[in-house]
Amino acid sequence: MFTKRMMRVALVASAALFTAAVMPTYAHHSFGAEFDSNKPVTMTGVVTRLEWTNPHVYLFIDVKDKAGAVKNWGFEMGPPHMLQKAGWKRNSLTIGETVTIDGWLARDGSNHANARKVTRKSTGEVLGAASTGGQTLTGTPKPGGAAPVAIGSTQGTQGKK
Repeated sequence: MFTKRMMRVALVASAALFTAAVMPTYAHHSFGAEFDSNKPVTMTGVVTRLEWTNPHVYLFIDVKDKAGAVKNWGFEMGPPHMLQKAGWKRNSLTIGETVTIDGWLARDGSNHANARKVTRKSTGEVLGAASTGGQTLTGTPKPGGAAPVAIGSTQGTQGKK
């Protein structure tokens, strides 16, 4: 026979299981699981969309391949709060603006990559974009001046790509 205490425990456990089953789950991944650090990429294209969402901001650009065909590429960046600390705002880029993005290709061969930095063609401004602070560059290069500095790193990464 069930006691009142056993019934309460069973009800609480059932409620917890039910809640866990109906809540949406969001899987988060490590960089190495999705992107290949041995496949760096630099692409120039026109901004088509910027999704300012958690856990990552996504930037989409149209890129012309060698044959002249236009392909849309999606670049995963850091979370909104980290990009804001690096100087980003929701309106830092405009649709139709040309940018150059440095990053790493996705392992699955799709038109997807992880962005490390975004450079605005019109101004030369460098916006750090990486998910990992030690890899994020920011700043505007000055003629004859120092290279952009890595945000979140204390190991003398100035000038590194």
